[in-house]
Amino acid sequence: MKISILDGYTVNPGDLSWDSVKSLADSFEVFDRTPASLVSERAANSQIVLTNKVVLDKSKLDTLPDLRYIGVLATGYNVVDLQECRRRGICVTNIPAYSTMSVAQTVFAYILFLANSVERHFESTRAGDWCKSADFAYTLSEIKELDGMSLGIVGYGQIGRAVAKIARAFGMNVRAFAPSRKPGTSDETASFCTLEEILSLSDIVSLNCPLNDRTKDLINKESISIMKKSAWLINAGRGPLVNERDLADALNGGAIAAYCADVLSVEPPSDGNPLLSAKNSFITPHCAWASREARSRLIKIAASNIAAWLEGKPQNVVF
Repeated sequence: MKISILDGYTVNPGDLSWDSVKSLADSFEVFDRTPASLVSERAANSQIVLTNKVVLDKSKLDTLPDLRYIGVLATGYNVVDLQECRRRGICVTNIPAYSTMSVAQTVFAYILFLANSVERHFESTRAGDWCKSADFAYTLSEIKELDGMSLGIVGYGQIGRAVAKIARAFGMNVRAFAPSRKPGTSDETASFCTLEEILSLSDIVSLNCPLNDRTKDLINKESISIMKKSAWLINAGRGPLVNERDLADALNGGAIAAYCADVLSVEPPSDGNPLLSAKNSFITPHCAWASREARSRLIKIAASNIAAWLEGKPQNVVF
């Protein structure tokens, strides 16, 4: 049994161990990164291939006759041609719910970044401005108290629910939208309402929904026009949830106050992505999931998925 990992670096840049996966194989190889031109060579003779972002489409699968199992080292599995895998009897699994708390924590890292302007005040102090100040205290921008602010959450899966619980701990008013939740109802954490109400009533909107045909370009010129001009938009979901040009124009024109995101429509982005230079747009490099704890959990689940498949009891199968 040969296992090949095509792009292991982002999951394990060297601070963790692959031993739990390696122990399941007679032959084991891990590559930090694999360009498309080398997929067939590096996965040759492998019964099991693990991938994060390396695409395994029909053309690649045609060159891998021994392949029986694909483990996606992420929750999303759009890099795999599922229809072709079904036809060939290749099992495809993913890693659900491994980074819930890390991503929820990042959402509030953004919110606190905007509310307290810690970085701006730190840089001012480091530059010597406090030493020159006539007063014992000063502020460079408005500091916002989260207590009493309204947070609207789009998507109420595990991450959305975790964000809601943190928000309640700060004393925020929490609303959520999810297709499976009836507007006008509530649970112990959030009140459920329509998407239009989320956009129009919220001081902060957090996108924690999956990307699909219904949610692509969910945030666009029209939906932004419903939002408060003072609103902050947080996206720790997927880049294409927002129309990047419409959002950049809204930020530059003052139609919305700020945008924080860990994702873009194309990653790595091109230099011309409008959100990289838009006013009050703060982008991080898709690292919300990447705490050591979450990455360790991911490897553990990946090994468990393989072991379950080998025992004839596959788990976390995506079809």
